[in-house]
Amino acid sequence: MDGSTGARVLLCYDGSVAAGAAIEVAARLLPHARAHVAFVWAPPFGSAALRHRLWHGTSEINEFVAAIEREGKAEATRLAAVGVALAAAYGWAAEPLVRRTYGGEGLQLAEIGGEIGADLIVLGSRGLGGARAVLGSVSDLVVHYARCPVLVVPHPLLEAERAVLDVGPVVVGWDGSPGATAARQISARLFPGRPVVPVFVADGDERTARMIPGLVEAHHADGHLEHGRSTAAALAGQARALDAALVAVGSRGRSAVREILLGSVAMAMLHHVHRPVLVVPHRETPASPGTPP
Repeated sequence: MDGSTGARVLLCYDGSVAAGAAIEVAARLLPHARAHVAFVWAPPFGSAALRHRLWHGTSEINEFVAAIEREGKAEATRLAAVGVALAAAYGWAAEPLVRRTYGGEGLQLAEIGGEIGADLIVLGSRGLGGARAVLGSVSDLVVHYARCPVLVVPHPLLEAERAVLDVGPVVVGWDGSPGATAARQISARLFPGRPVVPVFVADGDERTARMIPGLVEAHHADGHLEHGRSTAAALAGQARALDAALVAVGSRGRSAVREILLGSVAMAMLHHVHRPVLVVPHRETPASPGTPP
């Protein structure tokens, strides 16, 4: 990522209001990014009414299939162009990227992110693709399989939540693990100039509770949250208290944060946080041969 030109972002766009809103939010968080606007489509694309029209306009099955392919590709290309126009309107340099798939849109989007060397993947939490839910249902797959950070933007945001997008801090769910460290470092790199606030959570994990005082002192964190609340709810409360623009979590926390990172990551967070959620993957580096465990 070159600080002079901004982050390389993969925008997952499907023509929905939620996907358009995610572009606006991401542009406010990352004003100098470069974007690929990805539209992933799976045949048969389009409504039943459209397929009915095509069926009656063709004489045999192969012609019908070809017509569906033609119209699907044309519509996907048009919608990707709309996404590019939206990104450009919010100040981003953007180009379209249309990909055909036979299912597994989430895996496809994660793969595209790796192919283009994306610094970040952005998607809305309630998008619709073709005639069925896509972004809302594939967010978890993208988060789990992407090799780069993923920003999931809930829709709609309240006015107070939108008001802090330009200057609000980044709250990082912190437990001292390598995953949490990666989340903190990547947040500082993606959002330079914003305060990055590590927040400790203790929800009954005795080991974490014992670690908190030392971690708070060592990392100058805002503090730890109260006991007895779920991790996601506790982070949400602290994000509201700090007027945070977004919440960041590492994908391999080792204690209370694990609760929201190893299951339905984006959905669990969005259910409570109602702010953009940045999920940062952390891959363990395999030990070299002969290295002691």
